[in-house]
Amino acid sequence: MMNSSFICKVLFLSIFCFAGISFAKEKNNQKFYPASSQAFLFTGRVDFTNPSLPRFYSPGVYVQGRFKGSSCEIEVNDEVLYGTSHNFITVVIDDGAPTRIKLSGKTNKIRIAENLSDKTHTFLLCKSTESGIGYIEFVGVRCDTLLPPPESKSRKVEFIGNSITCGMGADVSFPCNGTGAWYDQHNAYMSYGPLTARSLHADWVLSAVSGIGLIHSCCDMDIKMPQVFDKMNMRENTGTWDFSQYQPDVVTVCLGQNDGIQDSTAFCDAYIAFLKQLRTHYPRATILCLTSPMASRDLLAFLKTNLGAVINEMKTTGDDNVYSYAFSKRFYKGCGEHPDLSEHEEIAGELSKVIKRIKRW
Repeated sequence: MMNSSFICKVLFLSIFCFAGISFAKEKNNQKFYPASSQAFLFTGRVDFTNPSLPRFYSPGVYVQGRFKGSSCEIEVNDEVLYGTSHNFITVVIDDGAPTRIKLSGKTNKIRIAENLSDKTHTFLLCKSTESGIGYIEFVGVRCDTLLPPPESKSRKVEFIGNSITCGMGADVSFPCNGTGAWYDQHNAYMSYGPLTARSLHADWVLSAVSGIGLIHSCCDMDIKMPQVFDKMNMRENTGTWDFSQYQPDVVTVCLGQNDGIQDSTAFCDAYIAFLKQLRTHYPRATILCLTSPMASRDLLAFLKTNLGAVINEMKTTGDDNVYSYAFSKRFYKGCGEHPDLSEHEEIAGELSKVIKRIKRW
């Protein structure tokens, strides 16, 4: 787990421009490497319909690369949904502290590193806002020399959920009731899923949509998780995802907050059906069903009871690779009573221990 001083550093870094990172002019003495280059490693539900402009819809989708030289510039397109929404990205250089950047236009050229030592460096670019804020397109990188991509990690985890899993309301360095947009507090990179994955030395995928439920979604949404789980853009229920592109070792399911307390039979039947749906895509994955970190006392009791019944039923059908876990307390210090960054760290700490125990990692 990261200590409180690191969280404070992350909050301090959550600004539009910091240190050597800026919206930059092109350097003529460097070479541009397009996104279609084989030197990039993409992780998540990426839409490669146009290989030159791969699209990221979901929160937490990321691309990595290696370069040689003292500086590096990225180019990213922003959908600018509704003509006003601008995505946030998170950039990490050499596994250092993350910097969160709000895109400013349809096209964005951002110098993510400069004045580095003239040696090999790495970068990671992560979409930190969710599909409801629109897509981003990775255009490419300008640097001295782009090197072969890093290797993907041997361990892989997928986190299925709602706004909590998206990292909504987490980054309170932006005031909850400030003058900015409602999504300013989104921080997928520092949400519990990626934190858990990094502590386990694993890659991650976030399959999450704010407001979504298993049998009931909030906010007049006309989609539910089982309906959209096979899509690249889950919020709009479009673009079929190829599950062979990412086969996780562990899948966590964190649904129920938006369902609320429902008829137990209907909820359990739907949950079992969804787990069987997951099993068709991930025959060997360990599935871990979680209570909601935001759950009230009554909802927590409902989820614990019914998840226990779901696990027992799955085991009677011969599926012994399914587990459940109830979080130790309610996390609510972020915007809209969502977990804040420090609480996401606590959630990740609990979840990492459970996965380590089950998987013996």
